[in-house]
Amino acid sequence: MESGGPTVAVAGAGLRGSTYARRVRATGRGRIVAVAEPDPVRRERFAWEHDLPPERVFSDWRALALAGRLADGVIIATQDADHAEPAVRLAGLGYHVLLEKPMATREADAERVVAAAERAGTMLAVCHVLRYTPYTRAIREIIAAGRIGTPVSVQHLEPVGWWHQAHSYVRGNWRREDESGPMLMTKSVHDIDWIIHVMGEVPARVGSFGRLSHFRPENRPDGAAARCLDCAVEPGCAYSAPRLYLSCVGDPEREAWPLSAVTRDFTEDGVLDALRTGPYGRCVYACDNDVVDHQVVNMEFPSGATATFTMTAFSPYAQRQTRIFGTAGCVEGDGARLTVRDFVTGEAETIDATGGETSPDGRHDAADDALADAFVAALAAGDPAPLSSDGRQSLASHRVVWAAERARLTGTVVSVDPSPTSPAKGTASP
Repeated sequence: MESGGPTVAVAGAGLRGSTYARRVRATGRGRIVAVAEPDPVRRERFAWEHDLPPERVFSDWRALALAGRLADGVIIATQDADHAEPAVRLAGLGYHVLLEKPMATREADAERVVAAAERAGTMLAVCHVLRYTPYTRAIREIIAAGRIGTPVSVQHLEPVGWWHQAHSYVRGNWRREDESGPMLMTKSVHDIDWIIHVMGEVPARVGSFGRLSHFRPENRPDGAAARCLDCAVEPGCAYSAPRLYLSCVGDPEREAWPLSAVTRDFTEDGVLDALRTGPYGRCVYACDNDVVDHQVVNMEFPSGATATFTMTAFSPYAQRQTRIFGTAGCVEGDGARLTVRDFVTGEAETIDATGGETSPDGRHDAADDALADAFVAALAAGDPAPLSSDGRQSLASHRVVWAAERARLTGTVVSVDPSPTSPAKGTASP
């Protein structure tokens, strides 16, 4: 290994992989030394940005694996269906792994990932970025200090956003369960894991309801065309592709996402050309999507505490919103501010829980940075302590999601297999 801090390879140089890699480079605490990316434009751009020699630039993760272990750790940010195989193979080569969520699209594959890391004795961390926000730390500190007594029930909302749903889950890469996974896994395993992290225990039973209600052919307006650019009713449609993507032109943040998924030509002509021919110009009522657009999950914990989680497309794109009700008080938060009410005094305190770092529109930029920092720190120390969760804990969160999906599809309440490494009630600490 080269000296000068831990070295990191990246498998998947899209938005997520590039975000983590830039943070590693920006801090100077670690170095990016290799990349595997099938898209030639992304691959070349990444290699240029990180000054990688040709022998450290690979067309896919398999080619990277054939080269042997080139770094201390690897960030795996490939497409969802292509998480498990590189994680198993690269962990087996001795790489410590930072794996984008979900761990895998099937429960058996997630179990293989954990087993591979344990067999190799390597660190495995899944990108549960919500664990790394100042907001989350503040909530856990409030609970650990006993300010609301014992938590008894939780209400948690993920407002996906109407245009975000259309972009990613109707027109985009996560629209079909057979290509990526159910919506609850691809979008909301973050939230299920967060609830477990805050409550300090894994649910014992779950139930769930939800379906694809709106983005269906039978809801297509009269006179609507197959593409927005040909559509007479497009100006009055909430899901107009031209309105969304043309408004991104000239805004660097919105060009980075969501526009970068649509085209690499950030001009009006470039956007219009992509909407004429590509998937993001399709009518939202004439796509091949099948993931749900709203879902509720009910959870019962071993302690008897309960939680409800709601994911909905039909909202602004915003931070998660949570209420936690305890025996001596309650706390309500919107991703930026927390209001804590004391049942003894009746007084309410409002806390700025952003640390000056939380975006109001649902992005988790600061948490991405904190997660990348934690991974590099763990590599430098040879110790997983800086990481908020390990493979077994992530597997437990994923199992709750799969149980909830079984409950939704069968109309039953499903028991969650207990994990011997699940955190016990009361053991969570900030």
